[in-house]
Amino acid sequence: MSDDLDKLRKALAAEHAAVFAYGLIGARTSGSLRALATRAFDAHRARRDQLRALITGRGGQPVEPEASYALPAVPTGAAAAVRLAVHVEAGMTAAYLELAAGEDAALRKYAALAMQESVTRSYSFRPAITAFPGLPEATPQPSGTTPGG
Repeated sequence: MSDDLDKLRKALAAEHAAVFAYGLIGARTSGSLRALATRAFDAHRARRDQLRALITGRGGQPVEPEASYALPAVPTGAAAAVRLAVHVEAGMTAAYLELAAGEDAALRKYAALAMQESVTRSYSFRPAITAFPGLPEATPQPSGTTPGG
């Protein structure tokens, strides 16, 4: 089960980063976008706290937040804030995807629900469908070639 603890810690580290990013997004937006970012901030704080409890309940030591996180860009307007929020949620989906492969069935369910929430939040910021959220985009094949051959 120590493998599950490692996966929980990775998800917690991702939640710490999400809380940081949404704090920045909320500080740099207004109106309905700020309200949306605030709800996301609160949701990620709640998940962060749940993960800490899951880790300590299993006798593990939770990872602590960093003082700061490197972001792909600091939002300077609404469009950049939306891009960052979508980026954060894609990262959260990927973090929970690893936890969904854990040994504990209850943790797999927890991870699946967290991924569903992240994808839903991403969609609320930018209504677009991604075939496999959290996974890297497929690279288009040059015409006249077949994959793997």
